[in-house]
Amino acid sequence: MDLKASSVTADDSRAGNPAPNGRAGATRRRGARLEEAILAAAWSVLTESGYAGFTYDAVAARAGTSKPVLYRRWPQREELLLAALAAHWPRIEIPDTGSLREDAIGFLRAVNSDRARTIVLMNALLADYFLATGTNFGELRAALRPDQRPPFERILARAVERGDLPDRHWPPRIVNLPFDLLRHDLLMTLQPVPDAAITEIVDAVWLPLLHRPPTGDERNIR
Repeated sequence: MDLKASSVTADDSRAGNPAPNGRAGATRRRGARLEEAILAAAWSVLTESGYAGFTYDAVAARAGTSKPVLYRRWPQREELLLAALAAHWPRIEIPDTGSLREDAIGFLRAVNSDRARTIVLMNALLADYFLATGTNFGELRAALRPDQRPPFERILARAVERGDLPDRHWPPRIVNLPFDLLRHDLLMTLQPVPDAAITEIVDAVWLPLLHRPPTGDERNIR
């Protein structure tokens, strides 16, 4: 099919209820309703078939629409993938307890509870995607939330605002270390991480790194 020559509208049609004149008509899905149906279909295809089976043909067939409708909204397969992930990726609120330690532990516990299965599943299903694009899970996470700072950057920023930490430059590897360690344990064991391990990540690893004297580029900003 020549997509450029196709007449692609912002809706689609499916066999539906009879039209007012009594003849068989079509129901049309438009705008947000159509997009929601497509992204739900895309998520189903991804979770059932992985990235290798995540094709325009498969998603269009599952959504009951046409490929031109998909191409109009998402010209690249990667764009459709990111849209489906963004629509279905579990959102987790960042705790704001007034304590750096409690915010960090609370967030890790929420991830461990709500996202453990999703993280393991997505790393397996998207292995071909990471290989094809040369990206990794961290870059995917950033692409899904381009308008947001990573959770532990926000947790640290709050601690600095409260005066719990100096206004210093920390390398991203240190900032995001709690989440990276949690994800590592999830992927290695394919099981939720024990609560004692979450506490150890924060108390024995992360907080000591944050409170040690600055070295190199970790100089005071002020």
